[in-house]
Amino acid sequence: MTPLKQTVWSPAELLHHLEEGSRFAILDVRNRDEFDVWRIEGKVPIQTLNMPYFDLLDLNEADEDIAAAVVRAVPLQLQNKLPRDATILAVCAEGNTSSHVAEGLRRLGYQAVNLQGGMAAWGDHYAMRVVEDSPQLTILQISRPARGCLSYMLASGGEAMVVDAARHIDLYTRIAGERGWVITDVFDTHLQADHLSGGVALAKALRVDYRLHPYDSIHPDDLLPATFPFRYLEDETVHTLGEVSVRVLHLPGHTLGMVNLLVDERYLLSGDTLFINSIGRPDLGGRAKTWAPLLYRSLQRLLALPDHTVVLPAHFSHMHEADAQGCYRASLGALRSHNEGLRMLGRGQAAFNAYILASLPEHPPSYDDIRRINTGLLQVDEARASELELGRNRCALSQHEAGRRKAA
Repeated sequence: MTPLKQTVWSPAELLHHLEEGSRFAILDVRNRDEFDVWRIEGKVPIQTLNMPYFDLLDLNEADEDIAAAVVRAVPLQLQNKLPRDATILAVCAEGNTSSHVAEGLRRLGYQAVNLQGGMAAWGDHYAMRVVEDSPQLTILQISRPARGCLSYMLASGGEAMVVDAARHIDLYTRIAGERGWVITDVFDTHLQADHLSGGVALAKALRVDYRLHPYDSIHPDDLLPATFPFRYLEDETVHTLGEVSVRVLHLPGHTLGMVNLLVDERYLLSGDTLFINSIGRPDLGGRAKTWAPLLYRSLQRLLALPDHTVVLPAHFSHMHEADAQGCYRASLGALRSHNEGLRMLGRGQAAFNAYILASLPEHPPSYDDIRRINTGLLQVDEARASELELGRNRCALSQHEAGRRKAA
């Protein structure tokens, strides 16, 4: 067998293989509870084996060569479970243990590589796709592929705005600097529950306005107001960015203060109202029965927009939702026919409400603290922030018709 030249995949290389649908297998040596919460997923199914490190290895001595222990353990515990004709990606939490596992597998003749930085690095990896880049308007979609989170940078006439910023705000200032843009505004479409918003920190660092609808400046459980200043987003307000207009649509349902941004009357930044395959869940404020009718009316309002409107959501559920260019986008006309939630609108409000209540995923407990952090009511350190953000987002309804898959 030809020796494997590459022994490590970076998160960027992993993303490339996932997007290309490359054939490889994964040996994940994290604990089972960690694996069950969050694993690597791609466009096509990946042969994945979870064998916790402490179950796999029985070290004879505390200082024993871990790779040697892997050589001893794999033939006994994983015989015929790992492919000989495909690359095996070894995965752990931070990439340290799995590097020894990959080395042991290579000694046994497997084509094994290690995920650099482990799941922690994969969770913090970002990718950028260009939605439009014309003399009048540039739209960049910035994805966090491990979590299914999407944020946006819009630019026109040298001015830029950031929408739904993630907490790693250096990413946005770096892109602006590279492209010669001046960030003039920071928007959040809603009070985020699945990840820590970087909106307030970015606006403060740049000394620009942070914009949010006032209904989302109050924590829905504690009913306490946000501790930071912001500019109110009001329905049908039109903001000017260089040569283009950005129209605010207040569309409550997922949250009471949810807004969508209609850019140049062509692109709809739909926040968590409308996704590619599903719609936003209305229960995260604990009021699903009350908010479902709001979501019904908001989606009806969206359907009044032209079919050519390009929908750009704040999350995706599965990597196969991306188009051929790797962007998560679709025309409103296309979504009318294949988006399950939109199709349910045609059955009337009573049927829609029943569908909503029957499709609610589990409410992750971490979301309550994330919303407290995003309203400034709770402060956490970097370690706790990373812990709260583990796993994929669960902001969409569960999907019934697409193989009963859950929309993350």
